[in-house]
Amino acid sequence: MAISENKYTYAYPRPAITVDCVIFGFENNQLKILLTQRAIQPFLGMWAFPGGFIQEDETADACARRKLSEEAGLKDIFLEQLYTFSDLDRDPRGRIISIAYYALVRPTAYILAAGLDIDAVQWFDVDEVRDLAFDHQHILTVAIERLKGKIRYQPIGFELLPEQFTLPDLHKLYETILQRSIDRGNFRKKILGMGLLIDHSSKQKNRHARAAKMYSFDKVKYQKLKETGFYFEV
Repeated sequence: MAISENKYTYAYPRPAITVDCVIFGFENNQLKILLTQRAIQPFLGMWAFPGGFIQEDETADACARRKLSEEAGLKDIFLEQLYTFSDLDRDPRGRIISIAYYALVRPTAYILAAGLDIDAVQWFDVDEVRDLAFDHQHILTVAIERLKGKIRYQPIGFELLPEQFTLPDLHKLYETILQRSIDRGNFRKKILGMGLLIDHSSKQKNRHARAAKMYSFDKVKYQKLKETGFYFEV
């Protein structure tokens, strides 16, 4: 959409606005985070979230999707706004406000490709991430706290686990995100009681007695719970 000619003059300052995208994954029982290595100043060579400046002819949402595509080769990801970061000294280039987004994806579902102004793009274990560029370490802390809250009222495993998984897989996902141990028997009772999982054990070929049952999410019930929410305390 074309922007009409500006007929007004404002005396107020106009800070720049950027977006930053926090992309979570889960693989090998580890919570992952997607980072890009900067090929430009400031913070040349340091790791940061995909993101950049919002252009005058695009929305924040459109900018987030554009930067994910340009910098990491990621497309068609469902994003949610996380928070707006506006500390005065968060960017050495000047007064810059960032609208942060976050998403949950399966790392194996995407092929990464370093793009514009980026030397590398890579998944990292969240626990190993240190000294990110700008205020991205703080943004990561906020995103992790949001994820801890979200797992209690939305069934987020669908976005992070393979299409079929075991109850121990799902149990480990919750323990990893909440960063604490969870009683396995209590977890099993509560999650099965929700009627959200489809048992595929009858379809498993050559399944023996000790083999773990395979489950998948009931997509209809999953979507309904995602929209209405629930409270899952373990």
